[in-house]
Amino acid sequence: MPHIHTLPGQHDLTASAYIVRTDFDEPMAMLHKHKILRAWLQFGGHVELHENPWQALTHELLEETGYEMSQLKVLQPKQRLTKAPGSVLHPVPVSHITHQFGDTDHYHIDTAYAFVANGPPKHKPGASESKEIRLFTVKEVQELDDTFENVRETMLFIMQTALKDWAPIDTAKFI
Repeated sequence: MPHIHTLPGQHDLTASAYIVRTDFDEPMAMLHKHKILRAWLQFGGHVELHENPWQALTHELLEETGYEMSQLKVLQPKQRLTKAPGSVLHPVPVSHITHQFGDTDHYHIDTAYAFVANGPPKHKPGASESKEIRLFTVKEVQELDDTFENVRETMLFIMQTALKDWAPIDTAKFI
């Protein structure tokens, strides 16, 4: 989806997914090379007008990675709100940040979630999506220079802290 807000200084809401594969000897970060920014990034996209961030992420993950939500667990803090009567309770994001989009005067407010996968995706990414998908060790993420600092720090937090301290929760709980 194109940007909804196109005037200087405006913000669009995005949702993104940091995926860690746990079916190797050590956790592996899964990132893709963004086609416009040419940087290694997490997966995700714009929240469309008829969606909430979780709904947007569900279709973005399938399109960009080939993962169905049923193949993933969402990492959640062990101490968290677990019910909200009369409301839809969404998972706790690993980050909720505002960042500039490239060199433009446009911004994204990104709600990012941390996921674990214990195997490859069932499907291939969509035909128009990035074909450059790679797995990175913690050391490789630390040394990655063609990414953004906030992406590196978020991925390292997930791999070094959240994997140990947060609980992997079935995504069906939030669908």
